[in-house]
Amino acid sequence: MAGGVRAVSASGCDAPSFNEMWRQLLPIGRSSVSGGYRRFAWGGADADCRGWFEEQARGRGLTYEVDRNGNQWAWLGDPADGDAVVTGSHLDSVPDGGAFDGPLGVVSAFAALDELRQRGVRFGKPLGIVNFGDEEGARFGLACVGSRLTAGVLTVEQAHRLTDGDGITLPQAMEAAGYDPDAIGPDPERLDRIGAFVELHVEQGRALDLSGDHVGIASAIWPHGRWRFDFRGEANHAGTTRLADRRDPMLSYAGTVIAARREAELAGAVATFGKIAVEPNGVNAIPSLVRGWLDSRAADQKSLDTVVDGVREAARAHAREHGVTLDVERESFTPVVEFDHALRDELARILGTGTGTGIEVPVLGTGAGHDAGILSGRVPTAMLFVRNPTGVSHSPAESATEDDCVAGVLALADVLEGLART
Repeated sequence: MAGGVRAVSASGCDAPSFNEMWRQLLPIGRSSVSGGYRRFAWGGADADCRGWFEEQARGRGLTYEVDRNGNQWAWLGDPADGDAVVTGSHLDSVPDGGAFDGPLGVVSAFAALDELRQRGVRFGKPLGIVNFGDEEGARFGLACVGSRLTAGVLTVEQAHRLTDGDGITLPQAMEAAGYDPDAIGPDPERLDRIGAFVELHVEQGRALDLSGDHVGIASAIWPHGRWRFDFRGEANHAGTTRLADRRDPMLSYAGTVIAARREAELAGAVATFGKIAVEPNGVNAIPSLVRGWLDSRAADQKSLDTVVDGVREAARAHAREHGVTLDVERESFTPVVEFDHALRDELARILGTGTGTGIEVPVLGTGAGHDAGILSGRVPTAMLFVRNPTGVSHSPAESATEDDCVAGVLALADVLEGLART
């Protein structure tokens, strides 16, 4: 369902708990124009989501804390005991994103804990729920900032150089939101306490819809990255400059967009120019600069390299043709992530015999990046996907049915019970 989750009523789960959580989150950061969400890091809507998370944690008697990188944690048991089982996701969004990407994993985490308490499960390991900050990268252009900092794959110096579209730096934004930007950095002690991290997420694609399954297990995350293409030409008057005299970077950019589609099709990959900046950005002015960002992903590194190299060569050719200069910079990159095989197999075993599900769960890859992928280099990680009937994501059309959300909560509860009980 696109508007919300009405009930979770299996195995004695407290139905109003899930409903109430979802109802509280739905209006936060929602655009009355597009119906999508604008929950950007360290902004007002983000603060409201963080307040909601803290309220859920304290209302359940969990120990609440915020780490040095602004990630929120709720603990049942003492994480210092080690070998903790952690679940959760994120609450921020892309511009005009959907309701489910991120929040479904956090809401399901609290609902799964409620379910396990109803079952009377006794835990032999600490259980944690986390909300990672700035997963989408909508404001500062880099995804998974909170988990990258924690895992040490983003340096403090790199983080301090991140700037949003208004020229506000990450440290300035954090400080304005009441956090200490000088405290950010790697957090190995925290990660050493985690024995397993399982992230539930709405599927960003139609694999489960096509197979008819409620829930799936992730096998791997495709390698992916973001590249910035700067085409520099000559600003001039749109009405008085002859076509033959123009050095128009928009033409080079347009040809590169078409080339990206062609290269992706040939390699069986995906490539998208989804963001563009133009200077001087006047209706009656030939641009002096067209800056476009390429997002590309593929099932393996060789295919990804083939796509990006092909797009880069096409861009150079178009730039020469139209008398403009070109600079290409890789802004972020994540290699292929193979989720921990032993943990993945354990999830499949648990769900095959679980009290709430008891089904054979398909294993599938994904082209979307996640915090679980960032953490995989430091702790055993796994992911559960909940069916998305439209296959649409990063859009208000993103959806999940009531039955599938129930199945996701129960699957997550079974997994947490299998991994953390006495």
